Amino acid sequence: MFDYDRYKKDLLVEVEDGILTLTLDNPEKMNANTEDMHWALSRIWDDIDADEDVRVVVFTGAGDRAFSAGGDPAHMQAMIDDPKLWRVTVREAKRLIFNMLECDTPIIARVNGHAVGFGATIALASDIIIAVEGARFGDPHINTGLVCGDGGALLWPQNIGFARAKEFLLTGELMTTQEAAAMGLINHAVPREELDTKVDELARKIAHGATRSIRLTKNVLNLPLRQLAHSLMDLGMANETLSSESADHQEAVTAFLEKRDAQFTGN
Repeated sequence: MFDYDRYKKDLLVEVEDGILTLTLDNPEKMNANTEDMHWALSRIWDDIDADEDVRVVVFTGAGDRAFSAGGDPAHMQAMIDDPKLWRVTVREAKRLIFNMLECDTPIIARVNGHAVGFGATIALASDIIIAVEGARFGDPHINTGLVCGDGGALLWPQNIGFARAKEFLLTGELMTTQEAAAMGLINHAVPREELDTKVDELARKIAHGATRSIRLTKNVLNLPLRQLAHSLMDLGMANETLSSESADHQEAVTAFLEKRDAQFTGN
């Protein structure tokens, strides 16, 4: 048995009948990213990949408001004030994406609500995405004065092509999950009352399938993504670091905390 208790801060882990349910557990802040959550997500995939009792992962968020609302502005301000925190986050961000893509265990993202920024990225790093209708999906890094270097620029073009990816990543516009499914960014958008049935049906089908062949098939399918990740993530995180030092990023964080619109200057 693997000891998943060390990841229990802001995460819930349950294993039953070959299905590991991994839940982002910060519902008061719409499952926004925290230091503990980020650390755990950068490491837990190694354990999951090695756990022979786990044949499929259901990756979701607590409550019914959000899968993950992305970054927490208070944490963003803490990283501005203490650059050491940012450097830790950069290392973990690269490790998180690499480890999700290198995990041969299939990952089903059960997107139970809004998936924004960091939330959209970790959903897209999963293998199959099933979302509730009516939720919003998107990556508005640029609206916080940041580069979407932590996986967005890598993953979006692979699903919907460069033209559409550029439109959404350069404007920060959100879409509905129905729109995301229609353009192939995610697999399915279903009514809330059908979400659990759809996810459970697919998870059990994979869990009761030929595990070795399923894992090895995913290994082959993810090879181009792993190669791209290793060629793009260093530049992506370096550029995001440069943007984190900008006046526009500070203005975005300040504006959010003061509950007003940001006034960007391009600096």
